[in-house]
Amino acid sequence: MQARVERDVTASGVRLRMFEQGAGSTVILLHGLFSNSTTWHAAANLLSEHYRVVALDFPGFGSSEKPPTSRFSYRIEAFTETIVDLYGALELGRAAVIGHALGGAVGIALSARHPELVSRLVLVDSLCYEPEGAFYHRLLALPVLGGLAFKQLINRAAFRLLSARSLVTEGPGSVDSYYEAFNTPAGRGSALAALRAARDTRSVVADTSRVQAPTLVVWGRNDRLYPAGMGQRLAKEIRGAGFELIDAGHAPQEEQPDAFAAIALRFLRSERTS
Repeated sequence: MQARVERDVTASGVRLRMFEQGAGSTVILLHGLFSNSTTWHAAANLLSEHYRVVALDFPGFGSSEKPPTSRFSYRIEAFTETIVDLYGALELGRAAVIGHALGGAVGIALSARHPELVSRLVLVDSLCYEPEGAFYHRLLALPVLGGLAFKQLINRAAFRLLSARSLVTEGPGSVDSYYEAFNTPAGRGSALAALRAARDTRSVVADTSRVQAPTLVVWGRNDRLYPAGMGQRLAKEIRGAGFELIDAGHAPQEEQPDAFAAIALRFLRSERTS
């Protein structure tokens, strides 16, 4: 297994925690809402045998700085420009991008608006269309009740229940680590701002038709937050995109890392012979 190296880097004026692992062509890993770069650890161990893997905690998440909304808007466009800045800070050049959930939406925007930066795109249970019947999404986004829930009502047990229903299904270990990063006033504020901003996905839907990079859509067959039909729809709307189902929930990279890495590597390696 390749050694994993963690360090801090500044992008968009925000201190970000990131890790690098492996050598060779670069693959950037972008996590989803309520999680952080640790969601990729198991898959990165496998991907880094063939590639240089770069993963970060988005602004407001994990061990990255959690700026107030006056400094960072938490909109998909803001996260996207942070990744553009990260390219410059690390002198990455062109790279493959793998994005999960919110990170998938950022990957779509990055590929559509900065096609020169993205060689290949893998979208994992990606945010694109508003989930049907996602009651907690709508509740937590309400101006008063949403703020109250984030500040007072979501304790460790509630966070575990929320995660078990929609985010990850692999057990309490990673969920507890996500909760620790979430459970500060700044962490809760950042998560609420990102959740509210992510409700409006119109720009992401518009960007799907502008994606030029070869794209693979990977989806958990049992995803209860974003049903597999959303993934099939997304694959049809991105020109030439492939589609793969994995026997997992919303986080295939955590629940089935071996199967996920095998699918991703097969797609990424095809770049070398195309």
